[in-house]
Amino acid sequence: MWRGASRAVAFAACLLVVGGASAPTLFAQGIGAEAPPTVTPPVGAEDPAILQVALVTVGPGEVYWERFGHNAILFQESRTGETRLYHFGVFDFGAEDFFLEFIRGRMAYLAVRASTRELHAYRAHGRSVDVQWLRLDPPQAHALLEHLDEHVQPENARYRYHYYEQNCSTKLRDALDLATGGAVRRALEGRSRGVTYRWHTRRLTAPEPWLFLGTHAGLSGYADRPIDYWEEAFIPMELARRLREVEVVDAAGRRVPLVAREQRLAEAKLAPPPDSPRSLRLAFLGVGLALAAGLVALSRVGARRTLAVTRFVLWLVAGVGGLVLAALWLGTEHRSAWANENLLLFDPLALALVPAACWARWRGTRAARTIAWLVAAGVAFALFAKALPGFRQDNLDWILLWLPIHLALAIGLAREPRAA
Repeated sequence: MWRGASRAVAFAACLLVVGGASAPTLFAQGIGAEAPPTVTPPVGAEDPAILQVALVTVGPGEVYWERFGHNAILFQESRTGETRLYHFGVFDFGAEDFFLEFIRGRMAYLAVRASTRELHAYRAHGRSVDVQWLRLDPPQAHALLEHLDEHVQPENARYRYHYYEQNCSTKLRDALDLATGGAVRRALEGRSRGVTYRWHTRRLTAPEPWLFLGTHAGLSGYADRPIDYWEEAFIPMELARRLREVEVVDAAGRRVPLVAREQRLAEAKLAPPPDSPRSLRLAFLGVGLALAAGLVALSRVGARRTLAVTRFVLWLVAGVGGLVLAALWLGTEHRSAWANENLLLFDPLALALVPAACWARWRGTRAARTIAWLVAAGVAFALFAKALPGFRQDNLDWILLWLPIHLALAIGLAREPRAA
C-alpha cells in the first residue's frame, strides 16, 4: 500500500521539514517463515518467571523515512520464552485524508504490539539491531508492560506525531522514565553538549541531498536552540547511548546502571551517518558566486535567451520557495517551520519578477527594478540581523548562497534599458 504512494510522500516530506525530526518510520512487515534473531536475556535471572525488559534500537536504513532509525521495547518471560514487542512507529498511507493531514502537520501515528520476527526484516535490509537489557525490578517491569498494553488498545493507539517532541523514540523514553520513577529524566535533563535539532537533522539526512536541502531550508529558528540529552533522545540511537548513563537503585539499595547487558543482533551493512554535520558554507558561497558571475557574463556577451532562462529559474525558485515557507508558517501546525528567517531569502516577491525574465517591457520598468532591490535588501538584512538579538536561525549558508545571486539579478535589471 505504501509503495504506491512513496513518490508523493517524498515530495511532501521535502517541503514539510521531515527530519527530522524523525522522519516517518514504518515498522517492517512480511518476514515469511524465517525465524527471528535469537534474543538472549541477561545472565543471573534466578526467578524463572521473571519478566525481562529490553530496549531494541534499529539503525538508519536506506529509505528516506528510515534515516533517523527506530526503536521498540521488548519483553521476554524467562520461563516460557514468550516475547512481546511494543513500538510507536506505525502510520498508514492509505488512511483517509492522510496526505492532507500530513501537509497540515496533523500526522497520526499508532502504538502497536508486534512480533520479534519483524527484527529479521531490519537485518535483511542491512540495518543494525541492538538490544539493551534493563535492570527493572518485577513491579517496574509489569507496570511498564501494563502501560504499553494500555497504549496499544484501539481506543488509545493513535497519537499526534511531532518530529522532535513526540515520536517513536520520545514515547519510549517517557515510558521508561515513568517505569524508573523519573530516573531517566533526572539523569539526562539539564545536561547538554550544545547541539541542536538542526544539527542532528543535518547529519542524519546528509545521505539524501534532496531531504537535506528541504529540511535545512524549511526548519526555522525553532530547531536552533541548544537541546539537552533528554531532548536528544528523539533519536533512537541517542536514547540508547544516554541510557548507559542512567542509574537506578537495586533491591539492596545500591545505585547500579540501568543497562545490565547489551547484545547486537545484526550488524549494519549500510554506511553509518556522520558523527557531526559537515559545514557547507564555502560550498553554498561558491555556488552563489558562480551563479552571480554567470549572470554577469551572460549579460555582457548578449546571450539573451540563456540569461532569460537563468533569471526565470532563479526567480521562480526563490518565489515558490517563499510561498511554501509562508504556507508552512501561516497554514500548518509544523511548529518547526514557523517564523522562518529564510523568507528573507526565498522571497515571494520574486514571483513578480518572473515575467521580467522574458518580457522586456516589464523588465525595464521602475517597479521591476524596485522589487529586485527589495528582494536583495531582504537578504542583506538577513545577514545584518545575525548581529541582532532574537535572530538565532542557523541559515548563514543560505544567505551566502542567495546574497550574490539576488545582488547580481538586481544590478542586471538596473542596467537594462528603461521601458519607453
